Formats: sequence, C-alpha cells, structure tokens
Amino acid sequence: MSNSNNNVRPAGRRGPMGGGPMGAMGGEKAKDFKGSVRKLAVYMSKFKISLVFVMLFAVGSTVFTIIGPKILGNVTTELFQGLVNKINGAGGIDFDSIGRTLLILLGLYVISMVFSFVQGFIMTGISQKVTYRFRKEISEKINRMPMNYFETKTHGEVLSRVTNDVDTLNQSLNQSITQIITSITMIIGVLYMMLTISVTMTLVAMLTLPLSMVLISFIVKKSQKYFMEQQEFLGHVNGQVEEVYGGHNIVKVFNGEKKVTEEFDKANSTLYNSAWKSQFLSGMMFPIMSFVGNIGYVAVAILGGYLVVKNRIEVGDIQSFIQYVRNFNQPISQIAQVSSQLQQTAAAAERIFEFLEEEEEDQTGAGPVRPQDLSSDVEFKHVKFGYTPDKIIIRDFSAKVRPGQKIAIVGPTGAGKTTMVKLLMRFYDVNEGEILIDGHNIKEFNRGELRKLFGMVLQDTWLFNGTIMENIRYGKSDATDEEVIAAAKAAHAHHFISTLPEGYHMVLNEEASNVSQGQKQLLTIARAILADPKILILDEATSSVDTRTEVRIQKAMDNLMKGRTSFVIAHRLSTIRDADFILVMKDGDIVEQGNHEQLLAQGGFYASLYNSQFEQTA
Repeated sequence: MSNSNNNVRPAGRRGPMGGGPMGAMGGEKAKDFKGSVRKLAVYMSKFKISLVFVMLFAVGSTVFTIIGPKILGNVTTELFQGLVNKINGAGGIDFDSIGRTLLILLGLYVISMVFSFVQGFIMTGISQKVTYRFRKEISEKINRMPMNYFETKTHGEVLSRVTNDVDTLNQSLNQSITQIITSITMIIGVLYMMLTISVTMTLVAMLTLPLSMVLISFIVKKSQKYFMEQQEFLGHVNGQVEEVYGGHNIVKVFNGEKKVTEEFDKANSTLYNSAWKSQFLSGMMFPIMSFVGNIGYVAVAILGGYLVVKNRIEVGDIQSFIQYVRNFNQPISQIAQVSSQLQQTAAAAERIFEFLEEEEEDQTGAGPVRPQDLSSDVEFKHVKFGYTPDKIIIRDFSAKVRPGQKIAIVGPTGAGKTTMVKLLMRFYDVNEGEILIDGHNIKEFNRGELRKLFGMVLQDTWLFNGTIMENIRYGKSDATDEEVIAAAKAAHAHHFISTLPEGYHMVLNEEASNVSQGQKQLLTIARAILADPKILILDEATSSVDTRTEVRIQKAMDNLMKGRTSFVIAHRLSTIRDADFILVMKDGDIVEQGNHEQLLAQGGFYASLYNSQFEQTA
C-alpha cells in the first residue's frame, strides 16, 4: 500500500483510556467460564503430548517430595530406638544404616528437583508458544478487520488484546496448570500417607480444614473487591498521566497545573486506599493460616505423644505427620489462589477469542483484477451509503472522472467528502450502487491490490518513531536513498531536512514532536510522491504550511498529478480554482458540479461558500 495509512495512530500510543483495559483485567471474570476454558483447551490441544509430559513430571516431582517426610520419620525412629538401646545396654545407633537412608532421601529430593525443573522448562515453552501464536494471529487479524471496528473501539481496548490479555494468559498458563496438578497430587498423596500413619490423627488434623477454608473464603471475598478497585483506579491514574503528558503544552498555556494536580491527587488517594486494603487483607492470609496450622500441630503433637505411649505409632511418625499436615495446608491455600487466577485466565482467553472471531472484511475480490494493467478512470454510479442502515449520509451519488483529471470535492463539514474517499479505497463498502475503476467494480479487486493504486495525504499527519529516511521510504519500501531525497526535493522538504542535526538520519520521536506540524506535512507529501501512485487523494494536504510554501508545494503536486486522477478535498476554495471538475456536496448529495468559473457563474451554493471565504479573508 502506498501512503494511505496516514490516519493510523502509532502503535505505541494508547490514548487517554490506555490504562483502562490493563487495569480491568485484575478482577475481571469471564462471561462464559466453561466455554472459554473449552476453547482454550482446544487451542492448546496442539501441545497435548508436551502437556502429558508436564503432568507426568509434575506428578513425579510431587510424589518424590511426599515420600521424603516418611523416610525422614523412619530415620528419627531409628535414632530414637538406637538411643534407647544404648541407654539399656542393648546396642547403639546404626549410623551406617541411617547414612544409607539419608543418601536415598537426598537422591529422592534430587530426582524431585530434576522432575520439577523439566516440567517447568516444558511448561514455559508451551506458554510462550501459545502466547506467540496468539499475538501472531491477533496481529494478522487486525489487518483483516473492517475499519468500522476500530472506529467503535478505543485504541487502548484493541491494544490490550495484544498486550495485557495475552500477558495475563501467558502468566496464568505458566503457573496455574502446574500448580493445580502439583496441588491436587500433593493433597491426595499427603492424605494417603497421613492415613497410613494414623487414622485418628488424620481426623484430628482435618478438623482445622473447615476453619481454614472459611477464613480463606472470607479473605478472598473481601480482598477481591479491593483488588478490582485497585486495578480500576490504576487504569484511571495511568490514563490521566498519559493524557496530561500528551497535552502538557495545553496544560501550561491555560495554567491548568493546579487543576490537573488536584485531579491526580484525588485519583491517587483512591488508588492508595484500595491498594492498601487489598494488600493488607491478602497479607493477612499467611499469618492466619499459620495460626490455624499451629493449632493443628499442637493437637497432632499431643495426640501423637499419647499414641506413642500406647505403642500404636513410632516416634518418627509424629515428625512425619507434622510435616504432612504442613504440606496438606499449603496446597489448599494454593488452589484457592489459583481459582481466582483461573477466572482471569478465562476472562483473558474470552476477550482474545472474541477478537479473533470478529467478522472480517473480504480481502480477495471476485475477479480479481490486476492493478498494473489499469489506468485511472474512476466512475461512481448511484452510490448510496450510511455508516448505519438507519442513517444514510450519501443518498445518490454519480460522477465520472477521466484519467489525469483533478477533481475537487468541497462542501461544509459533515457533507460526506471524506466518506467518498473511504468508499473509493474500500475502507467501507457501498450499500447500493457501485464504484468502478477502468470499468471494473472495486469489489473485484483484492483489497491490498486496490489500495496500491492510491497515494493519500491527510490533514492529520502520521509519522512513526524512526528516521526521516525511513518515514519517507514507507511509501515505497525498496526505494533507494537517492529516490527518497528526490521525493523530498519535489515536496520542498529537502532544505529543512538538511538543516536538522542528523539530516535524513534524524530520529523522530514517538509523537514526531521534534519537528513542526508543517514539516510533518511536507514529509507525508514526500512519502506520497515517492509512492508514485496512479490515483492521488489529498485531504487538505497543505493546511499546515505557510502560504509561500503552499504555492511551491502546489506546483510540485501539479507536476505529480499529471497523467493521474486526483481527488482533492478542500476547505479553502482558493486552492482548487484550477481543478478540472468540482463536486459540491451538501448533506450527502451532489448539489452542483462544474469548474470554478461555471460554478461561480451559477451563483448557487458554491458561489455562496466561495464568497463567504473571500469576505472572511478580506
């Protein structure tokens, strides 16, 4: 595509609401949890073999960890019995046997660590591949989306699908899946080992479980509300900072520093309060769980001592059991945390799949027609269009444009001038009628091929973070440096570029604020000249330059427009007096058409517009 993207904002810009979507994910829940998880499972089925290995290694790592306390308890029992035998003169401690047992225990822990490392390595690879695939598909999807989607969504909302939602999914996948597997395995395995030691002690230990669950549920329920508020107001603070930073000059000019500071302090105070409460409540979980756990340890120790005296268990079993109680409480709290994380995972997945399942515009034409074989004959035949079916803004538009003609489209704001250009480039499709290029309906073209025919310079310039050379070369990616410089000279941009510190290699910042608005306009014109399109679209292309430069650019544009069809959207009617044809639009209809002299002679709407501007100028 040539220079038809001038109205696209840079990817790094979020806009005033940029922080919102990111913050919203903190406590957001999926509308259809099961459906979202099911879609995610199907999406991840490509990695099912790797996931099986993750499960096996995760279970293996947990099992070896579970066996450890039992073996350590046996060592304690053997030490105790050896010490008793030594006191009774019946023998001593068998350090060789204890040493072999400890080596076995060390080996088990090493194997557990290796298994844990392997499953973590595999799972990290899976989560990164899934997020890479999501980002790739979202990036490709964006290019197939209709323009009306982006005009009904904020830039931050679209950007959050690629950044925040995918990042949330990445972190959740990497942590949640293995956490669930290990926690469930730990609970089942530990419960089994506790029962093998003593059913009575297990029942006593389980009495603390309901209390733990009630406390965890209470804390999670209370803190969740404040976490949601924290994320919401974090979005407000981020958005406000970005908005004020983007309009810092305006704030200075109108002495708005005090008001801006007061608004920020208010939002920041609200964020502080919600963040403090959420962090405090979540921080209470560990000490409360520790307190409940300690009560369980005391009960187990007392009952265990009684059972040892009754010779129903060994001394080492008490140590093993206490370790198992600790290992049993930990996965329960982990599952409670993971359940909240799974809600975020499902919500992120739901938003991503919603975007990927959005309706796409047809990229291929019915023909398709090769644009290389065409000239620039354009015809509008009874075009009818409305952005919504109940609000038609172009009712019946017909016009025939010959190659090389300069067509000016004029009219008041909202008359439909820019809409005609959007229809011509198939940013939108007409409701009725057709638009023809060399007799071919534009619907017969592949959209990408169709847009190669056009070069566009808009009033709202768009330049990206890169060198001036790279920005001009955006119109023709394979252009040489000499061709870029020649285009800049034709656009009368070469002189000011040469005066810059690094010339053509000077890097424009994200907002391109290190060059003036007029200079930005010259660069976009140079980009259009370099693209060398068959059809030019100029929407107030010289509105940001001085009168002298405008005259020089107009001469360069006249040379560029020779042999090409040109559509010029103009508000200053003095700039289009030499147009071959002028279409005067009002309320979506062509009310007058002809050249400048003919329209003035008619004394109609165009004459009224022209004279009013002349009077204002005078």
